[in-house]
Amino acid sequence: MATKAQETRTHPTKTTTRAPRTAAQRRSRTNTATMFGVAAAGLATGLLANLGRKVAVQAPSALAGDWFEAIKAEHRAALALFDAIEATEEVQVRRRGFLLMQLKHALAKHAFTEENVIYPALREWGDKADADKLNHDHGYVKQFLYTLDSMAKDSPDFLLQVSEFRETLEAHIHEEEEQIFPQLHAALSEEKNKTLTSSANREGFKLA
Repeated sequence: MATKAQETRTHPTKTTTRAPRTAAQRRSRTNTATMFGVAAAGLATGLLANLGRKVAVQAPSALAGDWFEAIKAEHRAALALFDAIEATEEVQVRRRGFLLMQLKHALAKHAFTEENVIYPALREWGDKADADKLNHDHGYVKQFLYTLDSMAKDSPDFLLQVSEFRETLEAHIHEEEEQIFPQLHAALSEEKNKTLTSSANREGFKLA
């Protein structure tokens, strides 16, 4: 008579054999892998396209070679957009909306650079009053953009508002280019101006 221990030892071990995948299952797995591959490739392509767009947008500022020259180039680009808007007719609603969108983006990137790099450098140099005044001006720039964005693009008052906005912005630009920034640029060392240029390009690229 076998003991309990012997019965345990002689009891056959159960094994589980996995059924081979069917053709449908193999196809499903292959399709899933392909789908993830396509999604990853699409994401990579999208990221590269976005990077290329940002490089293209920031290029005019970067190619200027100096932060002050870059600021002036961005001013000219913004005024060129004003020219384009002011050349539109009331029936060109979509074009006005598109140009206004471009202007908003250009001024947002420009203000971001000035507020995060140029104005702090101006304060550090010792001109806190002008830095604060210029920063305060940007609040009115945002107000004009908000008003124009909210206004019907075929309104008879649209171009009047654009003209008032341009006049205000040109006064701000004149103050920066003719009075404040030349003094700052002349006062800083060559090395400090290079550092400021690198910082300005880095900040501009973030919103390009």
